[in-house]
Amino acid sequence: MSEDKKTAANKKSGNTPSAGDDNQSKNKNRFNIYWIYGIVFAAIIGYNFLRTATGTGVETNQVKFTELVKQGDVEKITTIRNKKIVRIFIKKDSLQNKPFYKEIFGKQFDNAIKMPAPQLYFSIVDDKTFAAQMQDFYTKNPVIIQIPDSPTDEGELFGQIISTLLPILLIGLLFVMMMRKVGGPGGGSGGPGGIFNIGKSKATLFDKASRVNINFGDVAGLDEAKVEVMEIVDFLKNPKKYTALGGKIPKGALLIGPPGTGKTLLAKAVAGEAQVPFFSLSGSDFVEMFVGVGASRVRDLFKQAREKAPCIIFIDEIDAIGRARGKNMMMSNDERENTLNQLLVEMDGFGTDLGIIILAATNRPDVLDAALLRPGRFDRQITIDRPDLAGREAIFKVHLGPIKISTTLDIFKLAEQTPGFAGADIANVCNEAALIAARKNKDSVDMSDFQDAIDRVIGGLEKKNKIISPEEKEIIAYHEAGHAICGWYLEHAYPLLKVTVVPRGTAALGYAQYTPKEQYLYNTDQLMDQICMTLGGRASEDIFFGKISTGASNDLQQITKIAYSMITVYGMNDKIGNISYYDPNQENVFTKPFSEETGKMIDEEVRKLIENAYIRTKDLLTEKKGDVELLAKELLKKEVLFKSDVENLIGKRAFEEKKALDIPAVEETKEEPKLEEPDSSLPEELINPPII
Repeated sequence: MSEDKKTAANKKSGNTPSAGDDNQSKNKNRFNIYWIYGIVFAAIIGYNFLRTATGTGVETNQVKFTELVKQGDVEKITTIRNKKIVRIFIKKDSLQNKPFYKEIFGKQFDNAIKMPAPQLYFSIVDDKTFAAQMQDFYTKNPVIIQIPDSPTDEGELFGQIISTLLPILLIGLLFVMMMRKVGGPGGGSGGPGGIFNIGKSKATLFDKASRVNINFGDVAGLDEAKVEVMEIVDFLKNPKKYTALGGKIPKGALLIGPPGTGKTLLAKAVAGEAQVPFFSLSGSDFVEMFVGVGASRVRDLFKQAREKAPCIIFIDEIDAIGRARGKNMMMSNDERENTLNQLLVEMDGFGTDLGIIILAATNRPDVLDAALLRPGRFDRQITIDRPDLAGREAIFKVHLGPIKISTTLDIFKLAEQTPGFAGADIANVCNEAALIAARKNKDSVDMSDFQDAIDRVIGGLEKKNKIISPEEKEIIAYHEAGHAICGWYLEHAYPLLKVTVVPRGTAALGYAQYTPKEQYLYNTDQLMDQICMTLGGRASEDIFFGKISTGASNDLQQITKIAYSMITVYGMNDKIGNISYYDPNQENVFTKPFSEETGKMIDEEVRKLIENAYIRTKDLLTEKKGDVELLAKELLKKEVLFKSDVENLIGKRAFEEKKALDIPAVEETKEEPKLEEPDSSLPEELINPPII
């Protein structure tokens, strides 16, 4: 096929040659220094092989040699001084006419006749001693004609050449390897050219030749964020639609959210959907041990972007270079700050060009520099929070696509049982459920597999071999029963989902799992019920055994955080008043924004609040002592109890029936109340309630 036909065929199939193909062809034609070492190695092997092939003869001894000399069969000899051997050349006529030579050489007889090489050799002490012995032999046998001898050394010239070239070649090889390590493909300086291209950008370019196979359809549960990002893509595709009214295309958008919520996935979807070049790199790609490299890479990145404009630049984990400057002079990093300064100039400086939009992602927006966040650089800050109930259901549907699930699987119920789960957590649950079903040799993945997967993700691996004494198991059962009964009879406690005494993870000997409702605002009654429910395990131990154990350590940590938040953050205390001592921008965590006297008062109020909650919890469990005992004994028998089991033992939860009567429409439509904006200062225990 001619070149023109190949080009036409490539254009027709859409396989146009790219810059990467040109680089590959150049690399193929480029001379590789390793060929030199290959040639030298082959020469050494070839020399040794040729020397062996030409023949060094069959070994004999000096007595046999003198007999051959007396018979007149020896044509000449060569004394090899450095190897202390004598090579014997036999006359052709003697080889052909005397049969015993066939016995000596055996299969090598034909080669001995054809090759002009020595046929025999023997070892000597040294050349001078051998010469004296031969002189004595000729003196005693004057009739014998002296055999010509040509003393020489073998291999000296080649050995000198090798000894000279080998160190040079080894040094050259070491230098090449060091340069490849410092630079080169995959090295530290960013591509071919080694250390001389250390200031080049390490961004990966996605264009028409190398597109990402992820689109917005693969991103679920981020509807608001998708709208914002899709609008940015539309800006680049149809700029006149927006500029016709006098608007300006935004310079950049910052994706903010906890880990695993889909920030990078959303950026990949942008790369898959956008019909413009897409540069992707991490914030740490700018950082290098050499001074000035980061700023140089920023300049090179924007230079490439200007050549490809309109285009999008995505910087993942931008907090690696975007941290606030000058806050802590003891730990300042001039190189990182220079890189940030160059990024600020390129994003919105005198020489800024249109057509370049910057996307960045971080889960630490609080540490970013104020100059980086201002309008004109990152005009939009898109918050990507953990998905709500509807979002989790949509994410489950995406990740369940490639999994063979049972027809009885309730995806909505799965979404209800995973509050606080991010997209990455849900993906992990789906994968774990498939692995568990495969381990059980099932044809499809059913609800029980997902229940086990959720337990494994939340509580850790089930410890079947963990030996627990009957006394300890009884304490664990009454502890967990205390949690469950408190949650059952407290109005604002989370509904119970499951309670078990099977040990999981590294420290959990048992746990009670709840399904908290989706909410962002908590009142005092709700927080107090949460504290009482958490104290239920400790109170149950005190009531039934008259002593307490170390099993409530995690419970105490949770209620302490909630109690301090109620008093110092939310102003839920009459004595302290409506004052918040929480400062999200506080630089020094060891400096308290209140006096020692106020701190002592806060400690006293926290202790009083927890003590009142404990008394209330103990009174409740004393009143419901029979239910606790019934539930604990059933736990010891079955080890795992679900909500339906608890209902069969002690009846339905009264507050759920009351709620169903009060708001039937919400239950039927499965809708959730939409709030304007969640309070980001809520403690993690309330946003993502842990297992008790």
